[in-house]
Amino acid sequence: MVSPAAPPPAKLKKAASPRKPRLGRTALIVILLTVCVLCTAAVLVTRFWPFTRASVTEALEEAGDSRVQIRAFHSTYFPYPGCTLDRVIFVHGANDSRPLITIEKLRIQGTYLGILGHRISRVTAEGMRVMIPPFGSGEPFHTNPSPVTVGELVANGATIEFASGEPGKLPLRFDVTEALVRSVGWNGPLTYNVKVHNPEPPGEVTAAGKFGVWNENEPERTPVSGEYKFENADLSIYRGIAGLLSSTGKFSGNLGHIDITGKTETPDFVVVSGGHSVRLTTEFSAFVDAIHGDTFLKRVDAHFRKTHVVASGSIAGSANHRGKTALIDLSASNGRIDDILALFVEKTPPPMSGAISLRARAELPSGKRPFLEKLKVAGTFGIGSGEFSEPSTQEGVNKLSAGARGEKDDADPETVLTDLSGRVALNSGMAKFGDLSFGVPGAAARMQGTYSLLNYKIDLRGQLQVDTKISNTSSGAKALLLKMMDPFFKKRKKGEMLPVRISGTYQQPLFGLDVTDKKAQQVAAPSHTTR
Repeated sequence: MVSPAAPPPAKLKKAASPRKPRLGRTALIVILLTVCVLCTAAVLVTRFWPFTRASVTEALEEAGDSRVQIRAFHSTYFPYPGCTLDRVIFVHGANDSRPLITIEKLRIQGTYLGILGHRISRVTAEGMRVMIPPFGSGEPFHTNPSPVTVGELVANGATIEFASGEPGKLPLRFDVTEALVRSVGWNGPLTYNVKVHNPEPPGEVTAAGKFGVWNENEPERTPVSGEYKFENADLSIYRGIAGLLSSTGKFSGNLGHIDITGKTETPDFVVVSGGHSVRLTTEFSAFVDAIHGDTFLKRVDAHFRKTHVVASGSIAGSANHRGKTALIDLSASNGRIDDILALFVEKTPPPMSGAISLRARAELPSGKRPFLEKLKVAGTFGIGSGEFSEPSTQEGVNKLSAGARGEKDDADPETVLTDLSGRVALNSGMAKFGDLSFGVPGAAARMQGTYSLLNYKIDLRGQLQVDTKISNTSSGAKALLLKMMDPFFKKRKKGEMLPVRISGTYQQPLFGLDVTDKKAQQVAAPSHTTR
């Protein structure tokens, strides 16, 4: 008897048989598409792969307008496409065997998507050295615009050297501590951040801004802008001055004319011959010709102690093409002569005090001679209410004033100089004075001569007009001799004219009267009215 719960034998067998596995249509389609994509990518990469030795060499030669040599080349595929080049050398010009650029290791990094978009993510140059020939001596550059853009260019630790046109002179070298350039290409300006060790004066420069696009036909019209900071600039390299300068500013324009505004501060500025440090601050506006390396000062306001000096001029190539020559126009309307003298003389306090106005042109050529020996200055000046700090000098002026007024006692004379003015020409440390006129109570004088800033020797001669008889300007045997000469001066309506001379040194000046001094007699008589 069959149990009613048991399934029929045929149905039980059919339910227990397994179903055979089948490949799904969706999976098959995915596999086929993947194979097609890989095949297409392989074809595209084979055809358009930019990181071959030949294609990279060609791109570098076009970008640098140079012949390029590569010692070793290595392609990379993962994790990013690119290549690494060892010892890359750029030689510009058909007849120039000197490398323009040398790079010890050049790493080029891209993306697979970037290959189709002509974009390289990052280029790193290690051990890069750039050698710029003297301006005007090399062949011009002719670069072709490229569709390739570089996201970042890194060149930390690079050096840039500017060769000198003077035989035997070492190149001017800039050490680039950090350099990051973004968006390098022909579609717009690149942005840069650099830290550079400046050679003259030595100090650290940090700059950031924008540059380009490069103007192939007129390089001087290539735009540039940014901000800078210059720190710890050592002025002692110029031999004759010293101090650590710092400066900040902004600039914009093009390579042929970059406008710059900024300020400087030198808390310990020193002229070595004087040895006294002062806090020197300036605010300036200028423009730079970066093609030739020349600077033109539109206005500089310099402040030290109680004196304000306004300057303008240039620091540019000289006629003989040997270095740069500074030509600076200076003016001060209400300065202090003691502030200025304190820069150049060791004596404390300075030799003279009083208000000063001046106009002068200073010329400072390049070269290794000491500062005072190569400095040239020509101009005019006027000093009001001047007083001498050296007792012996002031004593001589006091006696001269007392004698001119016919007084025997100079214990309490008026000792202030009035209307001291003249022309001065400084060359090789020697100041030559012309039309030097001044007044003291009871006398007026006009002199000419020299004063050395190197050994402080004085040689001034001229005419002194006094308000009394010439015999009252001295005492003793000399007074007796001058009394004998009084009759010869009685016909003078405005007082006697005396040939006078100041000689000796600043520390020990000598005041003298010499009626036989022909050089003194050749000086024109004082033109202003005596007191």
